[in-house]
Amino acid sequence: MPKTPQAASSKRSRPEISPPMSSSPSKQFEDILDSINTKLSSFDARLALVEVLHREFQALRDSLEFSQRQVVELTTENQGLRDEVKSLNKGLTGLTQDNKKMKESILDLQSRSMRDNLVFAGLPERAEEDAETSLRDFMQVSLKLPADTVSKITFARVHRLGGRRQDNQRPRPIVAKFDHFKQKEQVKSRGRELRGTDFSVNDQFPKEILDRRRLLFPVRKKLIAEGSRAVVTVDRLYVNGQLFRDPAVTPWLY
Repeated sequence: MPKTPQAASSKRSRPEISPPMSSSPSKQFEDILDSINTKLSSFDARLALVEVLHREFQALRDSLEFSQRQVVELTTENQGLRDEVKSLNKGLTGLTQDNKKMKESILDLQSRSMRDNLVFAGLPERAEEDAETSLRDFMQVSLKLPADTVSKITFARVHRLGGRRQDNQRPRPIVAKFDHFKQKEQVKSRGRELRGTDFSVNDQFPKEILDRRRLLFPVRKKLIAEGSRAVVTVDRLYVNGQLFRDPAVTPWLY
């Protein structure tokens, strides 16, 4: 049967179907390799970072351990220094106490060496005078001691205290060292005759003892005004027979 023209035309107008486009197996494999290489590169970078961090952490740990060892060493050394300072302080305290005892011993020896001495103040001073003659005259006139008593008193030494003053307004005190303690006490007891005058007679003491006595006498005066019995002996104040102690007034007793 012959083909009709419509059927032939329909056959000619049918489009040609092309086979689907697809990549070749080699291309797919290359893509997979590229992806793997990319991931490996990223992994290598991360691994390198981890190694860097690990090294830094190790260095930090080593530094920390070193610091801890230093702290332990410094703590031990510091404890040793503290013990040494404590020992030095203890030694210094001992030396201070020994020095204080030595100082007090020297003051005591000085006071004992002056035990037979009296200081006479206010006696007029003349040029080319004989201090002993001036003192004997003073004993008779001002202390009212009999002439025969004065003549029997013997001295180891009599002299003016200190160098001659240029102004010559205040006479230098006379220091007399008695040969006999009883004679010294006899003359000292006549000091009551000098009340109301410009003269005085007192025991001789080292300067530091005198400074201490100056602190004690105002306290003594106050205690007597309050009705207590107070006596100053060298650098000690006794109140009703008891030794007076006060860190603010008598630090040498501590």
